[in-house]
Amino acid sequence: MARYVKISNISTSPCRIERGLDYQIMVEKVKEHLDARIQAVLPDKPDLIVLPEACDRPENLYEEKKNIYYKTRGNQILDHFRETARNNNCYIAYSAVLEDKNGKWHNSTIIIDRKGGIAGAYNKNHLVIEENTVYGTEYGTDAPLIKCDFGTVACAICFDLNFDELRLKYAAARPDIILFSSMYHGGLMQAYWAYSCRVHFVGAIGYPKEEGTIISPIGSIIAYTTHYTRFVTATVNLDCCVAHIDYNWRKFEAMKKKYGTGVKIYDPGLLGSVLLSCETEDKCIYDMVKEFEIELLDDYFKRALAHRRSNLNK
Repeated sequence: MARYVKISNISTSPCRIERGLDYQIMVEKVKEHLDARIQAVLPDKPDLIVLPEACDRPENLYEEKKNIYYKTRGNQILDHFRETARNNNCYIAYSAVLEDKNGKWHNSTIIIDRKGGIAGAYNKNHLVIEENTVYGTEYGTDAPLIKCDFGTVACAICFDLNFDELRLKYAAARPDIILFSSMYHGGLMQAYWAYSCRVHFVGAIGYPKEEGTIISPIGSIIAYTTHYTRFVTATVNLDCCVAHIDYNWRKFEAMKKKYGTGVKIYDPGLLGSVLLSCETEDKCIYDMVKEFEIELLDDYFKRALAHRRSNLNK
């Protein structure tokens, strides 16, 4: 059955602060800055709010002052977002540099659930070298799937987007959504990750004027922020799958004829693949795929590779 999730992408620039402020006052100003952005999307009643990388780090803070700021901040912003999530019945993906219980620092994304609990966390796997050598940030080693009530999410942070090692883990694990919190946009890599992993992708970008995105599993942009409006909300349907057009055109036509508005078949053009989405409450997209014997994209590719191998081994 249709699985609708309303996602708010807040691609806000970091908070600018006056030099020489007391560090606790800095924390309060950052909190006010982020609150103002979140208040802009709360009227949409999102299921999930996604924030950019290091969202609570002031923009113009001297490098040597960052650790003092982080120590002062502690879990204040995290706890504030936990309250926000609880009060508004939503998940929040909070990305920040945080200290763990062993005193080690990580560039992390924390998934806060609707009750203000912690659903899971991801530590950036692929640091820019200086994050480790200069700033003492530790490399993450895990790529967890984090369970939410609407499905599963996985995370990537900034430089991660350049590395196939992480992408291939997610391509195999198949989360419903990849949440990308970043200071770098990634360009074509955003759509590539969405398509190659067959998942929805949310890119929350903290760099000024770079667009934040919500992308479908076939790499099409569903919604995006602008340089005027640094937030956007869109509803996606997670009851979907990707199929190639080869051998399937007449099956698509038959499925559409039977189910009408109960199914969407979206062709982005040029790709040779379409996104199938179930819009009914009494079936799921895989029921429809099975009913019409539609060969999904990955099955088609596996069959083509198997045929090649068998031919070469003759």
